[in-house]
Amino acid sequence: MNIPDIIIAIDGFSSTGKSSFAKLIAREFGFKYLDSGALYRGVTLYAMEHGIIGENGDIDERALGEALPGIDLNFRSGNEGSKTYLGDRCIEKEIRTLAVSQKVSPVSALPQVREYVDRKLRELGSRRRAVIDGRDIGVTVFPDAELKIFMTADPEVRAMRRMKEMLGKGEEVKFEDVLANVKERDYIDSHRKASPLARANDAVVLDNSDMTLDEQMAWIKKLIAEKFGND
Repeated sequence: MNIPDIIIAIDGFSSTGKSSFAKLIAREFGFKYLDSGALYRGVTLYAMEHGIIGENGDIDERALGEALPGIDLNFRSGNEGSKTYLGDRCIEKEIRTLAVSQKVSPVSALPQVREYVDRKLRELGSRRRAVIDGRDIGVTVFPDAELKIFMTADPEVRAMRRMKEMLGKGEEVKFEDVLANVKERDYIDSHRKASPLARANDAVVLDNSDMTLDEQMAWIKKLIAEKFGND
């Protein structure tokens, strides 16, 4: 299937499988995959490890602002796909823990953090032919993206997916805790002052509550064929 050099922006609620879907699209079409959520999680992990986030969850915003220019987050591709690095250290596993999930929304709500991540994403996606997932990609980061998708799913479905993923990585979690975290993140993401979660006017909604990844790929291939006239 031929596809032009475009930006595919995938926004939506947490745990809708945006990253898995975006990675599959990138592999299928030979696009670069940029995980905005991993960058926010990387900043959060850095802040946690350097005492910028206290045990009670308070964030030293001044210290974080001063640290941001020196936080070297990047992506590296390998046999297992793209992974997130902090300098030369792979942090892919650490940033997916519940501990980071519980802190990432208030960190990502800070304007200076969003500016840092937006700047890095624009730099990495400057040559187009990239698929980027997040909360405000089609609205704020790449408002000129040629294809915008907004993903959603029932909260219970998302919590179950997230719990299975975490249990598979050996992390002990309870469904009630994961569901509470999903709902809390929905509220924070939708109500923050800086770039709240929102659907772009020209975004196509994908509710994948009852869809497999294969069904989602069939859906987007049909959408691309209709939009760009490719076979």
